[in-house]
Amino acid sequence: MSEARRAIEAGVMASTEPVEARLLAQLVELSVADVETLCDELAAEYEASGRGFVLARVAGGYRYQTHPDLAPYVERFVLEGQHARLSGPALETLAIVAYKQPISRGQMSAIRGVNVEATLTTLLQRGYVHEVGRDPGPGAAVLYGTTREFLERLGLASLDDLPPLGDFVPDASVVEALERGLRISDDPQAGEAEADTDADAGTTSFSAD
Repeated sequence: MSEARRAIEAGVMASTEPVEARLLAQLVELSVADVETLCDELAAEYEASGRGFVLARVAGGYRYQTHPDLAPYVERFVLEGQHARLSGPALETLAIVAYKQPISRGQMSAIRGVNVEATLTTLLQRGYVHEVGRDPGPGAAVLYGTTREFLERLGLASLDDLPPLGDFVPDASVVEALERGLRISDDPQAGEAEADTDADAGTTSFSAD
């Protein structure tokens, strides 16, 4: 087992992509379950010894990556300009693809309210999204989805690890208050009447300002 552990470390270290447990099992001639156990043990040892790296399971395989706690130091190490960052519009488009895939270019544009052709081209060039099929409807629009590279970059094992959209949706009471404020803004007289009603009832109303 000691030799197998060293071989797993060497194999993962030598690979530029996450290595599947199946391939590691073939390398060390052990079962997939045994390899997964060894990888879990290695990951626990690295964490216990306070290493600057971790053995992470991402995109269906194992990969060495820097420890999350050391992100500030890594950011300082990577000089500005060495790593091309995605723009805000590109990140927004990528998020839409991640949560709504498979999705067409037209649907992305409809959700964002702007043409996404340029940002979609950037995402395709970076390898974060790719064509996954055709819409069966009229026009047979190309459908897009995220790639394995996307999972690797975000450190996710699968799309199931994406945070739920519900975490970003405001509480129902907040939405109701916002809608109420918009109605008051659209109709000043109605707003004054509603404010008078709230004052009589001893409540506080939201003003358009």
